[in-house]
Amino acid sequence: MEAIDTLIHARWVIPVEPAGTVLEDFSLAVRDGRIVDLLPAAAARARYQAATVVELPEHALIPGLVNAHTHAAMSLFRGLADDLPLMEWLGKHIWPAESRWVRAEFVRDGTLLAVAEMLRGGTTCFNDMYFFPDEAAFAATQAHIRAVVGLILIDFPTAWAGNAEDYLHKGLEVHDQLRHNPLLHTAFAPHAPYTVSDAPLERVSVLAEELDIPVHMHVHETAHEVQQSLAERGERPLARLHRLGLVSPRLLAVHMTQVEEEDLRLLAEAGASVAHCPESNLKLASGFCPVQRLADAGINVALGTDGAASNNDLDLLGEMRTAALLAKGVAGDATAVSAADALRMATLNGARALGLEEEIGSLVPGKAADAVAVRLSDLETEPVYHPLSQLVYANVRDRVSDVWVAGRHVLKEGVLTTLDAPALVARAREWGRRIGAANSGR
Repeated sequence: MEAIDTLIHARWVIPVEPAGTVLEDFSLAVRDGRIVDLLPAAAARARYQAATVVELPEHALIPGLVNAHTHAAMSLFRGLADDLPLMEWLGKHIWPAESRWVRAEFVRDGTLLAVAEMLRGGTTCFNDMYFFPDEAAFAATQAHIRAVVGLILIDFPTAWAGNAEDYLHKGLEVHDQLRHNPLLHTAFAPHAPYTVSDAPLERVSVLAEELDIPVHMHVHETAHEVQQSLAERGERPLARLHRLGLVSPRLLAVHMTQVEEEDLRLLAEAGASVAHCPESNLKLASGFCPVQRLADAGINVALGTDGAASNNDLDLLGEMRTAALLAKGVAGDATAVSAADALRMATLNGARALGLEEEIGSLVPGKAADAVAVRLSDLETEPVYHPLSQLVYANVRDRVSDVWVAGRHVLKEGVLTTLDAPALVARAREWGRRIGAANSGR
């Protein structure tokens, strides 16, 4: 028998590739953090001798979820300013709070809280955009979660950097520090067209090409953003980004609630991706991303939660359900964004948007062993006619029992193995007392 590290036997395996496939009584064989085989359980028991055997007789095993857009540290602002439109939420509440509180310690603690929440919900990779990206990288390393760390860029000074040149200089230093870490990658993260001027964006276009890393940016989040750009510049934000050389296969355009035919053409011809954040868009009344139209145009659509300050959770399983239901309503078509489509958006499409599709996003031999076990035996999910549909339409993140990142068992029977959950809660409460007391005195 062949020796391996881990053998996972599951009632169902949903590998994402081939699309819509559900394998019954299958097993995943793992060695040195990678998938070496996916085969029927009986054959696996006969072929492999594993140091660790995991039995999941009531579970679906799926690829680790990829959260394609987060502001992880903003978990410490969860619930601070709710039920407000985007620009009022930002200008009157979030930006002032960030100016007062965001420092290295805040980002480290907020990101640790976020990654703990994400791991418990089945997310094994997140794409972040925030200040002090070095601290976000530290938190991800401590948690043993895969991350794409955003090299933030914005025109105005913050505690992280004083000007565009400073943001880029510090971002490149972070990139150099992380380039040999197999779990950490980087992306340029200019905040939005309305907060970054032309010259820094042109520099990002050149640097992204040289370093071959993604560009992660809010684009067409609201109608106001588009109208403002037309009034001030005479062009839509996406057209401006195209003129500056940023619309390419590296671009991950976040939100895209305002889409015209020319926008579809630009994205499709360039091979750019879109990160859809349905719950945040709904909560801020930002608009509706036309996901099925994008998909029909051949545009890769990934799924993100946005930050917990505007969602207010980092639950990508819940986001899948919302995305599928909302897409049907927006398209006026019950067949739009099927359960299989929604799962692909949250896994392989996210990996592709981040340039990681050869490494993660599906349970395929040769890829990293990022996997999630979801229990489908509770009364709320029985009977199970179609496991994939049940996973998307009748499931909640509390049923995630086990999570592996690069073969490491980071959530075991519901318990985090790399982080101290009670300590994280205590730190979050302390931040809440400090921020809440200051906020109430405004």
